Amino acid sequence: MNALLSSCAVFVFFSSCSEQTYFLNKDYISTINSVAKTWKAGINFHPETPLKFILGLLGSKGVEVSSAGPFKSHDPLYSPTGNIPNEFDARKRWKNCTTIGTIRDQGNCGSCWAFSTSGAFADRLCIASNGSFNQLLSAEHVTSCCYRCGLGCQGGYPIRAWRYYSKHGLVTGGNFNSFEGCQPYMFPPCTGNNSCSGQSEKNHKCQKKCFGNTSISYRGDRRYVERSPYVLAYDNMQNDIMTYGPIESSFDVYDDFISYKSGVYFKSPNATYLGGHSVKCIGWGVERNVSYWLMMNSWNSTWGDGGYFKIRRGTNECQVEDSSTAGVPEYYK
Repeated sequence: MNALLSSCAVFVFFSSCSEQTYFLNKDYISTINSVAKTWKAGINFHPETPLKFILGLLGSKGVEVSSAGPFKSHDPLYSPTGNIPNEFDARKRWKNCTTIGTIRDQGNCGSCWAFSTSGAFADRLCIASNGSFNQLLSAEHVTSCCYRCGLGCQGGYPIRAWRYYSKHGLVTGGNFNSFEGCQPYMFPPCTGNNSCSGQSEKNHKCQKKCFGNTSISYRGDRRYVERSPYVLAYDNMQNDIMTYGPIESSFDVYDDFISYKSGVYFKSPNATYLGGHSVKCIGWGVERNVSYWLMMNSWNSTWGDGGYFKIRRGTNECQVEDSSTAGVPEYYK
């Protein structure tokens, strides 16, 4: 066990020592940098950020259920040659779809599962419509209304979110205080100075009306995915991204990841498990001979590498290659 692990941190899930989170202090970050060879750690959160707040950001239950499928094994639209490029970035492939590169902020709410799936859905809808639809879809809507998805701010299952989009649809919705779309996000952002960690956020009431742009019809604004959303095995993650656009990816988070700044992440030897997280996967590449997935987080652009991170590819790092989901959007011209 790492010597920097305090007695509070040993019982990480039940710790009452929330005033100071051991893995955010400079000494711990220095220890990470002394052993991490392919990535760098730095300060993303104030050292006195409560542990409860950090754990509250980790809301994906996707890692546990991914093995149940349903797995997508083949798609007639996949490249018949099977050629996979060494590098791929959905932002560059579909430059007209601005949603793909929009970093968002889930605030003090474990709604990562809602941001990743609604984000990938919006991207895929833009791609399917050749750019005629180019808006954010509402993370607020699915967080507050999908009761079968999980517990809203206390976490959810990404595959169930996709099923919700298939059955009930999803309305548009921009960022906090934006008034963009039908149902913009209602939880305030949490920037790097930890501005909202002291707030106690509870699930919002499900509203079946537009409260952002009130000129929009709630019923008419809903977008859908086709039936049977799916889990992607490692062999088809790249094919699906190249064909339809970004996907959702869940993975296990360890305490060193919270301080990621640059490079290709993989878990350092003495890192401690914290919980499951869900992000948007937009591509892949190779950096200094290390293969990686290119991911978008939902912790504001002040976190990590401008809101992005790279995680080692091909080794099922933190179970990231076992836990990706997606759906194909219905597009009505």
